[in-house]
Amino acid sequence: MLKTTIAGSLPKPAWLAEPKKLWPAWRLAGDELGQAKRDATLLWLKSQEDAGVDIVTDGEQSRQHFVHGFLEFIEGIDFSRKVKMGIRDNRYEAMVPVVTGPLRLKGRVHQAEAQLARAHIRRELKLTLPGPMTIVDTIADEHYGDKVKLAMAFAELLNQEARALQKDGVDVIQFDEPAFNVYMDDVKNWGIAALERAARGLKCTTCVHICYGYGIQANIDWKRTLGHEWRQYEEIFPALAKSRIDQVSLECIHSKVPIELLGLLKGKDVLVGVIDVATDTVETPQEVADVIRRAAKHVPAKRLYPCTNCGMAPMDRDIAVGKLQALVAGTALARKKLR
Repeated sequence: MLKTTIAGSLPKPAWLAEPKKLWPAWRLAGDELGQAKRDATLLWLKSQEDAGVDIVTDGEQSRQHFVHGFLEFIEGIDFSRKVKMGIRDNRYEAMVPVVTGPLRLKGRVHQAEAQLARAHIRRELKLTLPGPMTIVDTIADEHYGDKVKLAMAFAELLNQEARALQKDGVDVIQFDEPAFNVYMDDVKNWGIAALERAARGLKCTTCVHICYGYGIQANIDWKRTLGHEWRQYEEIFPALAKSRIDQVSLECIHSKVPIELLGLLKGKDVLVGVIDVATDTVETPQEVADVIRRAAKHVPAKRLYPCTNCGMAPMDRDIAVGKLQALVAGTALARKKLR
């Protein structure tokens, strides 16, 4: 009961990439960069194990960005002429590559990380992939001319990699869909269908992560515009409850999400965010336990997985470690009181 996990990303060590940045520049190149990525992955696998996290990730140490780390392995995308584009409904601007032709995987994407992690840990392993709707919202298109067609093309490639990750021994494959909190009508019209296409045929556990974004200023500013209650989840959770995805990961602690909305995910495992990634303050075990107990009023405890609100990539490394420890300590406290 109450297995702990994280949303996915962890800070990159300063010797690997620029610290405290969402799109960091690598410090090394060539073979040295590859070795440094492997070293950083092993460091965070050990750190998660030391903290007591039950379901660990590779920390996304080999990716410069959670979306572009996948896009770099796809033919039909021109990275040589990035364009400025508003993403997440123009919440912020980013330089994105352009789809110029039919999409095709060049080869495996995260095989090295998955096999490295599987060889060094005995705990359950989760690997994350960007969801098709979020990819479409983070790239310019000059070929398909239709968001749905583009999303389904990406979903096919995601499915190819996900099936291969399953063979690598990955226990949980999570698709990250922050765009699900922005384009709610599209989620119901085609977003969930694209997500299910990406997960088609998988026998391992499948998860979708939906939150209000990393703890960067643009997201913090956006949250201030959402009013005294954040009810975006209410529009999409009933549809997700009917989907074939096993788990839903969401933001909870220090947010204005009404806790009762978790009840809309009946039949699903819920990865409830009990660690705030938008503050450097490390939660106390009691704070974490309190959120878990509140969530348990709406989701059976056997279906609750204490988690982080979002990824911790832009965070200070020591703070991230402290938050991992708080996650585990608070969950242990809640577990005693919920038995």
